[in-house]
Amino acid sequence: MEKIKNFLDNIMHIQIINSIVIIIVSIFLYKLISHFLKKFEEKNSIIDKKSKTYIKLTRSLIRYIFILVTCLALLQINGIDVSSVLAGVGILGVIFGLAIQDWLKDIIRGSSILSDNYFSVGDIVKYNDVEGKVLVIGLKSTKIQDLKTGYIKTVANRKIEEIDLVSNLIYITIPISYEVSIEEAEKVIENIIFNIKQGDNVEDCKYKGVTEIANSSVNYCIEIKCNPQYKLQVRRDALRVALVELDNSKIKIPYTQIDVHNK
Repeated sequence: MEKIKNFLDNIMHIQIINSIVIIIVSIFLYKLISHFLKKFEEKNSIIDKKSKTYIKLTRSLIRYIFILVTCLALLQINGIDVSSVLAGVGILGVIFGLAIQDWLKDIIRGSSILSDNYFSVGDIVKYNDVEGKVLVIGLKSTKIQDLKTGYIKTVANRKIEEIDLVSNLIYITIPISYEVSIEEAEKVIENIIFNIKQGDNVEDCKYKGVTEIANSSVNYCIEIKCNPQYKLQVRRDALRVALVELDNSKIKIPYTQIDVHNK
C-alpha cells in the first residue's frame, strides 16, 4: 500500500513539474514572438496604418492561441483525454454558443474592421461624444484615446456601426457685413487663407465661396485640410487668424441687432 502511495505521489509530482514547465515555456514563446513583432513595427516606422493594424491584431490572435493550446496541453498532462473533451464540445456547443455570443460577435466584427477597411490603427474616429485616435484593434475590442482628455476608451467590436471615421477636412464660416463689397471681402479672405496655410499641421486651405446670405451678413466658407488628430487646435488657430485679419482690415464681425421703438 505504501508503494502505491509513493508511486502516485511521484506521478503527481511529475505532473506538477511538467505543468509548470509548459506554462513557463508558453509564456516565454509568446513574449518572444510578441517582442519580435513589436521590434519589426518599430524598425519599419514607414509601414502604412493598415499593416500596423494587422500586426497588432496578429499579436492579439497569438495570445488567444497560446492560451488555448496551453490549456489543452495542461489537461492532457494531467490525465484528461483532450479528444474526448473536444468531442463533448459539440454536445454543449449550442449552450456554450449562447453564453458567448457577444464574444463571438466581437471577434467576427474585429475581422470585419480589417477586411472591410472600416478604420486602422492611427485613424481618428468618433464614438458617441468621444473623438479620438485608434490605439489598438484587438479581436474583441478597439481602444480609442480621447483627443480632449487623453483618456482611453475601450469599445466592443460588435458596436462598429456606432464608430465613425473622422474626416480630415474642417469648414469655417466667416461672416462679413453687407457694407463690405464681395471683391473686398474675398481679398481679405485670400489673406486669411495665406496666413492659415502658415500654421502648424495645416496641409491645405481653400476658399469655397459664399454659403449663406444671412440676415446681417454674407457668410463665406473656407476649407482646411489637416491631420484629424490636430483638428481641434487647427480650428482654434484658424479662427484666431480670421479674427486678426478682419481686425487689421477694419472689418467688424456683424451681429444681430434688435431695434426697440417706444411710443
